[in-house]
Amino acid sequence: MLAIVDTGCANLASVGFAFERLGVRKIITMDADIIKSADHVILPGVGSFDYAMAALYERGLVAVLQNLTQPLMGICLGMQMLFERSEEGEAAGLGLIKGDIKRMDTGGMPVPHMGWNTLQNITDDPLLDGVKAGDYVYFVHSFAAPVQGETIASTIYGQAFSAVVRRRNIKQNIYGCQFHPERSGQTGARILSNFLKVKP
Repeated sequence: MLAIVDTGCANLASVGFAFERLGVRKIITMDADIIKSADHVILPGVGSFDYAMAALYERGLVAVLQNLTQPLMGICLGMQMLFERSEEGEAAGLGLIKGDIKRMDTGGMPVPHMGWNTLQNITDDPLLDGVKAGDYVYFVHSFAAPVQGETIASTIYGQAFSAVVRRRNIKQNIYGCQFHPERSGQTGARILSNFLKVKP
């Protein structure tokens, strides 16, 4: 069973529909016990960093997410919440991935970065099986993670930034997608399907 964490954000339904199209049994929930018992967990998010983190604290889900042992994927703002902090706000993030989210330096290009853009520098990883450099995905964001050791795909919009990240250790298997796979056509559907095959 797949648990989609109810952060009160606007893209919950579209994320749910994306998994329904894949024939996956899912539940949108803020129940800690359901999240802890799920096979895979999705952390979606749109809006402001501080508001979303406050929602997790109010729901008692910060420690739950920090201690999951099953695969976890953050989407858009949900990916940013996996990091330690964001320049967008004052709240601490989940700290599951080292580093901070930065305001994008687009070199004068419009902000937010909104629309289709390509994935580049793709690392061999089960999440990106069948995905190739140049495939298009859909972005909506003004802040991003710099390219770093956990980056397994990047994108350029005025600057290079992390489009997909992964952190794996003996207890955790954590992914983040800065784009919206639920709005990214066949490429996004493949990534979501690949995530469901990832083992703890």
